[in-house]
Amino acid sequence: MAEPRPVQNTSIHHPVRPHIIYFLIMVILLLIIFFLYLCGNPDFVKKERLKIMADVYIKKGEGRSFKSGGMWFYDNEIDRIEGKFENGDIIDVLDFDGYYLGRGFINTNSKITIRILTRHKDVNIDREFIKKRVKDAVKYRLDTVDTSSCRLIFGEADYLPGIVIDKFSDILVVESLALGIDRLKADIIECLKEELASHGMNIRGVYERSDAKVRLNEGMERVKGFIGEPFDTKVEIVENGVKYMVNVADGQKTGFFLDQKYNRAAVGRLCKGAKVLDCFTHTGSFALNAATSGAESVLGVDASELAVAQAAKNAELNGVQDRAKFICRDVFELLPELEKQGEKYDVVILDPPAFTKSRNSVKNAIKGYREINLRGMKLVKDGGFLATCSCSHFMTYELFTETIGQAARNVHKRLRQVEFRTQAPDHPILWAADESYYLKFYIFQVVDEK
Repeated sequence: MAEPRPVQNTSIHHPVRPHIIYFLIMVILLLIIFFLYLCGNPDFVKKERLKIMADVYIKKGEGRSFKSGGMWFYDNEIDRIEGKFENGDIIDVLDFDGYYLGRGFINTNSKITIRILTRHKDVNIDREFIKKRVKDAVKYRLDTVDTSSCRLIFGEADYLPGIVIDKFSDILVVESLALGIDRLKADIIECLKEELASHGMNIRGVYERSDAKVRLNEGMERVKGFIGEPFDTKVEIVENGVKYMVNVADGQKTGFFLDQKYNRAAVGRLCKGAKVLDCFTHTGSFALNAATSGAESVLGVDASELAVAQAAKNAELNGVQDRAKFICRDVFELLPELEKQGEKYDVVILDPPAFTKSRNSVKNAIKGYREINLRGMKLVKDGGFLATCSCSHFMTYELFTETIGQAARNVHKRLRQVEFRTQAPDHPILWAADESYYLKFYIFQVVDEK
């Protein structure tokens, strides 16, 4: 009888082949190299950072301004923050109960702690987002204003909070006032240049005027200078047919006040054959609209020697230097002197700087506006015209209107309203975003009590 064969192990054993090991090692090495590359790529880091968002929860009952259409959250409206972030980062905002409110950037150094970029959770804050915002802003200007010189980006009103960009002929002037938008500034500028070029408007230079004190409230330094290649910062523009030489490096704000464009034209229509007094003339914009509209004589007054010198040059540029004269004086001191001298004008224009830049100083501002309007009315001939305005959004329409009424009653003048105006359409007013509505502009006929 044959011996039984031993039972063999039928399971198959496959030794790990060396080439598979080498392949796995190479894959791992390649992944490590790719990761190191990404970590060293600033653009990648920037994009990834936008995805690593903290959640900010709003206190119960707060966020009323935002819910009615605004774009800000203040520090005292925040309940808690979950997740890690750096100031300037993109975060999500949720109501106390977890309901999604919006996406924006955060800066705990500022009382305006969060500025919203979008209310939609599925929107990424990337170059495509910026490109769409810029495209919409440019189209709006093409539809509403003369774009030879205009404001192209108006912060919150164009859903790009904290940044203003003005166009003076072929020059862009940028004012960035918030940390979060400062990180997006380069992309905004590039997208804007590309969009303008697509409409035949080529930009030869960009200058930054981010030198406002408000940047200090954001924990940022004040900066001023060229973005890109340097160029001659003096540029000639044409507005309402009037020529101006604008110095984007040294002029106030971004170099020139574009917001009064159509208000200047409205006043000009009243100035044919008139004797005109333009107070706080700056570089002569209202005065020159009056002179080029056929005014008999124009006197422009400003406390800045630099502004007055430029106004005189602008008068020469338009060939009206014989009818438009400019003096450097304090308006509050000059007007009583003119009154004592018995001077009377057909048109008096009051375009003062903002007497208030905070709610705390509104009471003092009311006194200033009342005084200047009272003095101005006294210098208007019976039946002449007064153009007066306020450029502070803290001086509300109601307050400004009441203050002018008080001034008129004090000097026994009656006012017939010709028209009420605001800023030009390239400075759009976004309802519920109060900061976007700042300019109040009245034209009155001033008559003696009958």
